Amino acid sequence: MLPTHRAYLTLAIPLILSTITTPLLGAVDTAVIGHLSHASFLGGVAVGTLIFNTLYWMFGFLRVSTSAFTAQAAGAQNKDQSIAALMRPLVIALLIGGLFIILQKPILLASLQLIHPAQDVAAQAAIYFNIRIWGAPLTLVNYVLLGWLMGLSRVKATLFLQITMNVTNMVLALAFTQIMQWDVAGVASATLIAEVLACVLGSILVLRSSVWREWRQSGKKDWQDWFGASELKSVMATNLDLMIRTACLLTMFNLFTSHSASFGTDQLAANAILLQIHYIMAYFFDGFANASSIMTGQARGAGDRKMLQRVIHLSWFWTLLTSVVSGGLYLALKEPLIQLFTDNATVISLTGPYNGWLVVFPLAAGLGLVFYGVFTGMTVTYPIRNSMLISLVFFLAALFWCVPHYGNHGLWLSFIIFALGRSLFLVIYLPRLKRV
Repeated sequence: MLPTHRAYLTLAIPLILSTITTPLLGAVDTAVIGHLSHASFLGGVAVGTLIFNTLYWMFGFLRVSTSAFTAQAAGAQNKDQSIAALMRPLVIALLIGGLFIILQKPILLASLQLIHPAQDVAAQAAIYFNIRIWGAPLTLVNYVLLGWLMGLSRVKATLFLQITMNVTNMVLALAFTQIMQWDVAGVASATLIAEVLACVLGSILVLRSSVWREWRQSGKKDWQDWFGASELKSVMATNLDLMIRTACLLTMFNLFTSHSASFGTDQLAANAILLQIHYIMAYFFDGFANASSIMTGQARGAGDRKMLQRVIHLSWFWTLLTSVVSGGLYLALKEPLIQLFTDNATVISLTGPYNGWLVVFPLAAGLGLVFYGVFTGMTVTYPIRNSMLISLVFFLAALFWCVPHYGNHGLWLSFIIFALGRSLFLVIYLPRLKRV
């Protein structure tokens, strides 16, 4: 039976609720810090968050590819491959996370040298970084656990895990900053504790899953098959494409933030608030992308071409509808939204001229965000890689010409050009996906 709109939304809505807590977490951190005494606190958290986004997003494939390979194994009803889809990235996550801890000092120094914020902002960013870095292995393991549960369509489990982690983080951030007066250190400490909790809960959910229990009871342990040459080649090819995609995305955000910092601490803070709102929009689309990824993965695992065509149709419909609705909602609610993040009158006034760019953002980026999930679910990732590389070239060209002529408006225009490019160039590859 082909998936209906109701079936698609039944999968997508919990995933939206799950993923939306991630930018809400960043939004709460920004809002908590934004109500403290000095803009350098907000700038420090913005820079510190950018560093960790760079570290973690570079390895975001640990969640995305885990979800895709797990969904394909589920579609093929192969429990051995489901376990393999968990264990391969889990080893990678632990190795990379440990390496981050070992190299924490050079990572911080290189990051601050690259971003080059004001001295007071850099000091606050260092405080934030030195606390959060100890959660690196846990964060990457959480990516794998979450991706595996998503791939099995365990949407209630993923919703529970994400909401528990992020609500814990929000509550602790408020307590540590407003009651204990730890400022930036309080926000970082809250995130670290939440990451520990998420890793524990995620491990429990995996060990209690029916797939894990049945695999344990089967007595079949093909340890060598998990890391065989042919299996690793397929996994690494997919992950490399996704890693290049993330590198392009992070290059864009790093350049955006460094140019924001060049306009002064107050404008950096204003752009940071607008970016947080952009993340909320983007992660809303990410919920649809995850639903599309799971369904296309199951379609490929089952060899069901009609199901694939239906999922593509559903992805088109809900992306276009959501783009119009989210842009309209922001247009109507922009002023109270901005005031939730800060009561600094200067920062609020500096966001005003640039609100229109966020109205345009979902219309420009929606298709790229959702069809990213369609392609990853099929593990056809070279179009994702290529579309991001081309979009980055257009962004760099726009940045070179627009910022000197139009200042911060030129920076936001370059941002929208990048978002539009990743949508258009990915859609161009869509006919090739239908032939897989």
